[in-house]
Amino acid sequence: MTSLRLSLVSHTNVGKTTLARTLLGRDIGEVRDAPHVTEFAEMHPLLQSPAGDVLELWDTPGFGDTVRLVRRLQQDGSAIGWFLSEVWDRWRDRPFWATQQALRHVRETSDVVLYLVNAAESPEAAGYVGPEMALLAWIGKPVVVLLNQLGAPRAPELEAAEVERWRSRLAGQAPVHAVLPMDAFARCWVQEGVLLGAIAAALDGEARAAASRLAAAWAATRRASFDAAVGELAASLARIASARAPLADGGWLSRRQDADAARRALADMLDTEVRASTGRLLALHGLDGRAEREILDRVAAQVELHARVGEGRAALVGGVLSGALAGLKADLATGGLTMGGGMLAGGLLGALGAAGIARGLNVVRGTDRGFAGWSAEAMAPLAEAALLRYLAVAHFGRGRGEWAQGEAPPHWRAVVAEALAAQAPALDALWAARSTRHDNAGEAEALAAGLRAPLAAALRAVLERLYPGAWAAVDNPAP
Repeated sequence: MTSLRLSLVSHTNVGKTTLARTLLGRDIGEVRDAPHVTEFAEMHPLLQSPAGDVLELWDTPGFGDTVRLVRRLQQDGSAIGWFLSEVWDRWRDRPFWATQQALRHVRETSDVVLYLVNAAESPEAAGYVGPEMALLAWIGKPVVVLLNQLGAPRAPELEAAEVERWRSRLAGQAPVHAVLPMDAFARCWVQEGVLLGAIAAALDGEARAAASRLAAAWAATRRASFDAAVGELAASLARIASARAPLADGGWLSRRQDADAARRALADMLDTEVRASTGRLLALHGLDGRAEREILDRVAAQVELHARVGEGRAALVGGVLSGALAGLKADLATGGLTMGGGMLAGGLLGALGAAGIARGLNVVRGTDRGFAGWSAEAMAPLAEAALLRYLAVAHFGRGRGEWAQGEAPPHWRAVVAEALAAQAPALDALWAARSTRHDNAGEAEALAAGLRAPLAAALRAVLERLYPGAWAAVDNPAP
């Protein structure tokens, strides 16, 4: 059983407490736009392993006048240094004194220092970094540099280029073991595994072994959350795909208003489901908030109408008597009624006549009662929206306050579409296998079970594409 101490340090007002909230998954300290908000170092337990190891996160006051701070700390051990620090600074410049106390504590107790920098500035413009590297050298502990305030998530190659600029700027600095992106507002949970790996790599002996046990505990918890989130997405999509809105006899062929009402009913059901499902995703990630109303225009027009066809109106279906088969094929091609494949087999339709075709539609397609439901074409964008919703929740940082749905970064959509395309055969088969009966009890549960594997594969592919190599920390935590 080992306790490891991480100290979070930075220039003043760079966002240490905000990042601490994100890493801890809870609100701590005071966050406001002012220097020296954190006056003294504050400890918060971050992780615990089954063996009893504890990873502590210490939030410290921000560096202010770094050059003066270096000079003062380098006087430690001398009588004049003691007087200036413990008497003069304590009464004349309390924030300066508090920073000195915190840094002495970091030097005496920390195992690894997490040094936060403002990546909104260019490495060349951040003039405070040089003197603060001298402070870190005085502390003498391994340093992992974290890039904060990166802005909205960007394409992997753009973020990698930003990280490389800072690595080049800090090259040759003895205490620095790693430079990693870790935005307080938009980090993804897989990046935390990379951070734990970097911490373990900076340690030796029993401390490294403890860090590895802690990383394994993190991976087990996060994997369970991921699996639960996949299960929630699968169950939600299955409920959407199995939704039914009843139509009166005659269906949309005779009563357009009834069809419009069914479309509205489906849209309302979708809105309710998305809100509830997002709430459950937030709870799985330890977040609070309400999902904003989803934009349904992309999919509302793709409602598939399974309408009972009145026998007296059978001529409206297509070329009955002569050319019946060709008429039904044309109807399929234009995205109208989705006919059962058996209806097009052989030359059966040509001999049925008008009334026979109407009865055939009702019997072969199993439409014991008219209803509207989401078509297979509609389910593709709905699945894409579900994965984008997951990404929004998985990237949420506590610095934002209450969670609210936002527009996904443009590069997310292409990555999600590519990942879902690889799973298209499995997903298309599941959508096609849905019942064409109004009474489809139990279908949602069976469909959810089938959706779990392709959705998990797609989400994993998305995270691996957005954060190359990061998923390895989930499957194989720090050795």
